[in-house]
Order: sequence, then structure tokens, then C-alpha cells
Amino acid sequence: MDKKCKICRRAGEKLFLKGERCFTPKCAFGRKAYPPGKRDSERKHRSTVTEYGTQLREKQKVRNVYGLSEKQFSNYVKKVTSRAGDPSTMLYESMETRLDNTVYRLGLAKSRSEARQMVSHGHFMINDKRMTIPSYNVKIGDVLKIRPGSMTIIPFMGITEKAGKGPVPAWLSYDQKKAEAVVLGKPILDKGASEFKLTSVIEYYSR
Repeated sequence: MDKKCKICRRAGEKLFLKGERCFTPKCAFGRKAYPPGKRDSERKHRSTVTEYGTQLREKQKVRNVYGLSEKQFSNYVKKVTSRAGDPSTMLYESMETRLDNTVYRLGLAKSRSEARQMVSHGHFMINDKRMTIPSYNVKIGDVLKIRPGSMTIIPFMGITEKAGKGPVPAWLSYDQKKAEAVVLGKPILDKGASEFKLTSVIEYYSR
């Protein structure tokens, strides 16, 4: 079974790591919504989860959703906890404004992993300059475009028509005629509605 599917099963929820496939009947989590390796007799058993276990699971969830290594993610946490302000809010902002995540949020890629690959191969431009760093944090006023030379490549043909049709975050805008996006503001963390419990993540690294 695919490694990404096992990550979702281990987390106990869909993390949508495979993009559109996660919305189809082919999604492995829909068929096997229990941790990998569990026997039938163990699937109904619910073990007691400690506070540490909850924090660890949440940390793994956020790290896997954004596709980061443990070292990369811990460095993000260290950076935000060393600055003044709410670390949860700053961590969310750091994750969301990554260029690969921005490309994904705009609908220019089916998944964050695909977006990361596209950026690494130099298919996108920031302020008319080619950018190949997935971890680049976009800033207010940045203009994102697909590199003109990439528009004739099969994966990008017709992609601009699809972009912007889905739910684009309020901090981004996409102009279909110009085939470009503009960063309007900063992503805002709604702790009540967020799919992540970033406070638990910060607590995990504070132990």
C-alpha cells in the first residue's frame, strides 16, 4: 500500500496527501480506516492516548500534511518560539506562505508534493524572477506566475483555466485572464476552525 495512505491511516483521518485521489473511492483510508498492521481483533480496541501521545500525533499530522522532514519542521518551530508573539499563529503563517503550499492553495497543483516538484523544477516565477525554492515564503505584494516556457508542457496545458476555481484563501487572489496570482495579505489562523492543533505542536517541542 502507498506510503502516503499509511500516514493517513496512522493519523486516523484523511490528510489529503494524494490530492484529488483522496476524494475518490480509490482512497485507501475509506476502505481501511484503521492503523496499518492491526489485526481484525485489534481494530475495535481503543488504547488510552496520553497527553504526550496526542501532542506527538498532532505534530506528525502537521509535518506530514506540509510534507516536511523532522529537521525542517523542528527548525520552523524553533524559529517561531524564539520570536515575540503567538508561536501557533506564526507557525501557521510560515507553513501556509511556503511557495509550494501557495501553488497548491491556488489550485495549480493537485497536491503539495506535486507543487513542490513543480517549484523545484523552476516552473514558477515570483515578481518575474524564476524561483526554485519550495520553502520560499511569499510576501504581501508578491506576484506569482507560471514560467512562460512551461506553459507548453503537457502538465501545465489547461491548468490556468482550472486554477482559482476552487476555494482560494482570502489572502490570495488569482486573475484567470492574466494567469497570475497576487499575495494580498497574511494567512489568518482561526484556532476554533483550524484542522490543526498547533498549540499541541508547540507544547510537544517545549517538553
